[in-house]
Parts: sequence; structure tokens; C-alpha cells
Amino acid sequence: MNKIIIIVLLAVELLSCKNTEKEIDRVAIAKQYFEVLDKSDYSKMSNWFGDSLQTIEGGHSTTYAIEDYLELLKWDAVFDPTYEILEIEQKGDVVIAKISKMDKRILFLHEKPFITSQTVSFQNDKIIKVETAYVNFDYPTWDKNKNSLLTWVNENHPELNGFIHDQTEKGGLKFLKAIELYKNRK
Repeated sequence: MNKIIIIVLLAVELLSCKNTEKEIDRVAIAKQYFEVLDKSDYSKMSNWFGDSLQTIEGGHSTTYAIEDYLELLKWDAVFDPTYEILEIEQKGDVVIAKISKMDKRILFLHEKPFITSQTVSFQNDKIIKVETAYVNFDYPTWDKNKNSLLTWVNENHPELNGFIHDQTEKGGLKFLKAIELYKNRK
């Protein structure tokens, strides 16, 4: 009788461990992640990541140490971004979210918000990968505005050259300054 009770207790313990794993609310974690991006408040960001994060965007894959990813987010914050979750759902072990993002850089270059489909992958309760696919990227508008800005900066403020590839906070500030100077050029 005691053996049966012990076996039943062990089985209940094992099942409860497996249920705990399945009860991780990945949608809630993803929502918190996008909320943090929206508020540019990265103090709790490390709560959702392991040692690194892989991002995939347009076929380009980068693996960031968390400190490096936080530096990229500081660049993003310079432009005062607004992230809006349009749709979000869990499919298997991933969360798929349709996101609208607008900021000063996107408004200038793209002239409308980016709409993206983001697939957030997890290992246990930590985000390990974010894959971004653009739904509405307007290449002609982006290229026209980017090329006009780069040409004008090169001719009028060469000290700002290089900002387009510098995804640090300092690079973001130079990018923002270039946009402001360009807009006020007349």
C-alpha cells in the first residue's frame, strides 16, 4: 500500500512539473517585451532573456549578447518609438505578433508606420529569438528619402556622415540631428 502511495505521489509530482513548464504564459511575456520597447524602459529587459538573443530580419541573422542588444535598443529609443500590438497569439511554442511601429526615423524615411510580423521563440520562460518580417515595407519611398538625406548631409554636414550604419545611441543622435537639419534646410 505504501509503495502505491509513493508511486502515485511521484507521478503527481512529475506531472505537476510538466504542467508548470506548459503554464508559462508566453503571450504575456511577449506583450511585456513589446510594452518595454514602446516605453523605452529597458531596466527589466534582462528578465525575459537568457545570455543572448538571436534576431532575424530580412534574412540577416545576428546573435546579441544581452548588453549589446540593450545598446541597440538605446539607439532605437533616440527616435521615440511607438510600438502597438495589432494581433498576438501563441502557436505551439512560439508567439506570433503583428506589430505597428512608428518613430521619427520611420516617419521621415518610410512616411508611415512599419507593420511587421514578429515570431518570438522561447526556451523555457526566456526569449531566445525574435524573427521579423516586414508586411508593408515601401522600398521606393525609403530609398528616395534615405538617398536625399544622405546626399544632402554629405554636401552640407559631412561631420555627420556614417550615422546611417552607426546603431549606437551616439549614432542615433547623429541620425536624428541629420533629419532635423534636413527638414529645416530652407
